[in-house]
Amino acid sequence: MGSQEVTNWQGKHVTVAGLGVSGIPAAKVLHGLGALVTVVNDGDDDRARAQAADLGALGVTVRLGDGATLPEGTELIVTAPGWQPDKPLFTAAAAAGVPVWGDVELAWRLRELDGRKPAPWLAVTGTNGKTTTVQMLASILKAAGLRTAAVGNIGVSLLDAVLGEEEYDVLAVELSSYQLHWAPSLRAHSGTVLNLAPDHLDWHGSMEAYAADKGRIYEGNRVACVYNVADKATEDLVRAADVEEGCRAVGFTLGAPGPSQLGVVDGILVDRAFVENRQKNAQELAEVSDVTPPAPHNVANALAAAALARAFGVPPKAVRDGLRAFTPDAHRIAHVADVDEVAYVDDSKATNTHAAEASLAAYESIVWIAGGLAKGATFDELVARSAKRLRGVVLIGADRALIREALARHAPEVPVADLDRTDTGAMLAAVQEARRLAEPGDTVLLAPACASMDMFANYNKRGDAFAEAVRELGA
Repeated sequence: MGSQEVTNWQGKHVTVAGLGVSGIPAAKVLHGLGALVTVVNDGDDDRARAQAADLGALGVTVRLGDGATLPEGTELIVTAPGWQPDKPLFTAAAAAGVPVWGDVELAWRLRELDGRKPAPWLAVTGTNGKTTTVQMLASILKAAGLRTAAVGNIGVSLLDAVLGEEEYDVLAVELSSYQLHWAPSLRAHSGTVLNLAPDHLDWHGSMEAYAADKGRIYEGNRVACVYNVADKATEDLVRAADVEEGCRAVGFTLGAPGPSQLGVVDGILVDRAFVENRQKNAQELAEVSDVTPPAPHNVANALAAAALARAFGVPPKAVRDGLRAFTPDAHRIAHVADVDEVAYVDDSKATNTHAAEASLAAYESIVWIAGGLAKGATFDELVARSAKRLRGVVLIGADRALIREALARHAPEVPVADLDRTDTGAMLAAVQEARRLAEPGDTVLLAPACASMDMFANYNKRGDAFAEAVRELGA
């Protein structure tokens, strides 16, 4: 289905893969445009049946419990981002010459529907920091007086943003590697890959495939491809991208910036990319103290957000005001309390080793609470790089032995409390053990480097349990 045909959806046979936060809006939008929509879904539980009934009342066909078979006559598949590329449905589609789009691709194709003037997209991806960076970016854009929203993988439907009644000047778009995989024609105004570390390799098949999907965010950029100077793989992706003529590579660094970079000088965020005569001139944007929290990896997020905003022409004052106005989501390096001169910090969102390493780097002397579901991760590099900061470690969760073994290899002198339990009450015991190991001036840091589902419904519940346990200490 070529772009010239997309203006006429009447009678097109479209299969939507997956009921969920992207599948249901896609099915409704396509049905509203006159397409003949069939939704296929692997699951067949009470929730899926209720969703199917709602869609069925609109005239959408729903097939539960069979996401593998390609419905007869399908001309296009619109898939939920999490569906793996090797699923039989997509194999059958490839054999039949049927294109597969994600919800991001659909939103991109529909943004000019009914003669709309589409808002440019400032796009953010990376292994860690995406949501925070997109929220910072939206805050900066708002401080500049622009009509904007943080959308995409952040939990706000791009379809709603593109097709809703509200008009935007620019959108701050968070994109996962899954979404980018299924968005071949996306062309952002400017984009960034914040960092790259092994993640979701079971879905992508290899680190090379994962990186390539992340790198799609740079394809066709018009103004700036923003990369991380400290992560050469992100710059390599810029070099490999096919961009519009005049588009520039712009780096961000926690050190002093060179020309065409943003960086930090004496506690000041400085721009040497979007200034006249960048060989000699620099523009102060904000102070490190304007970033909350001012941990190194979060300052890097702020620099990436500032670079994208500056690429869109935002004035320096708006960068400062936007960063000052920004407050991070819960469970992202959130200071819970000080008890007996020890700080307790919740970074339950650190669900992989890359995020945990960034969190550990923010403090000098740490009692680390770690463990959960490892998702195939290894912990040797994380422990080796962080060993000198560790006062002690408390291990919880199903895969804690993997971390314990890495500690034995790379930090044998660090005391370890290994809690052989995975019930939710283990968090209170973990915090009590951490208190025993900590000394005045230390930070007790929940940065598990693992997923939470062995013990908790999600990382939010894990962080809540930590905060509750800390409050009990101080009671």
